[in-house]
Amino acid sequence: MTIEKALLAGKAGNELSKKITGTSEVSAGRTAVAVGAGALTGSVMGGAIAISVTTVGATVAAPVVIPLAVASAVFAGVCSLFD
Repeated sequence: MTIEKALLAGKAGNELSKKITGTSEVSAGRTAVAVGAGALTGSVMGGAIAISVTTVGATVAAPVVIPLAVASAVFAGVCSLFD
């Protein structure tokens, strides 16, 4: 996991929350949607990373995907509060 990937996925999650909610206003509801979208985006991005290292085995997926999803969710939530 790199910080750049987490930031990119978090920002994408925040932008996705704007499209889902139909607004860019700061609210608890949009923050919740942003956190979920950021986690989903980060896990998808982490899954792509895990697939590229399948020769190592399935045990690599969790250490890559989970921290990336969590960091992306946190960043998306923070972004949604300061839009």
